[in-house]
Amino acid sequence: MKLYKGQSTQDMGRAAAQHGAAVLRASVAQKGIARALFSTGASQFTLFEALKEQDVPWDKVVFFHLDEYIGIDEDHNASFARYLKDRFLQDIAVKEAHLIPGKGDPQTIISDITREIRKAPIDLGFIGIGENAHIAFNDPPANFETKEAFHVVKLDEGCRRQQVHEGWFESIEQVPQLAVSATVYQIMQCRTIISCVPGERKQQSIKNTLESDVTNMIPATILQTHPDWHLFLDDQSSTLLP
Repeated sequence: MKLYKGQSTQDMGRAAAQHGAAVLRASVAQKGIARALFSTGASQFTLFEALKEQDVPWDKVVFFHLDEYIGIDEDHNASFARYLKDRFLQDIAVKEAHLIPGKGDPQTIISDITREIRKAPIDLGFIGIGENAHIAFNDPPANFETKEAFHVVKLDEGCRRQQVHEGWFESIEQVPQLAVSATVYQIMQCRTIISCVPGERKQQSIKNTLESDVTNMIPATILQTHPDWHLFLDDQSSTLLP
């Protein structure tokens, strides 16, 4: 693991974007293509803004979406597919974009996205860490055993409250209880993982992630075992660390 901490939120996002851009450029130079998996949420705002400023051959990048609520329309404020289109894909022309629809049969959706993501390795994953230390929507106790690429998960109360805190929903009752999510196994297959984790509300989850043994009750601890994990923290999320 490489840890970058104590920057402003904007500087953190810029540093993470610069490192990610370098990984994507290297992949394109080596193979002629790069494949990347992207988180969403309020924590990734500065990352996406900074990514749009980077020198990346986006027409050679295949873009994958990490997770999505089940049953949500794409025009809903909380739709992650809408988030990605509004905040990135409408400005950047990638080679391919594989987004997870909120409506439709979940097993068909999983079959379709699995077929695409397993065509070749994923070079880079931008993987956020939640207030309950989830990665994607793998809430505790996360499934560390499955070798599937995507699965249906039930969101715990802490995860659902985070969505209200961030302003995506007005109340916890409005937050869907189920989602399609990349599995922990699929996330760990990324050759490089960059985690951009800002904000005061992430202090405890970051401390737990870095100071606990690997456990599915703190899902992000699994990232400790990844050979090329880069964790970017701002001056708020890093406060509880030495």
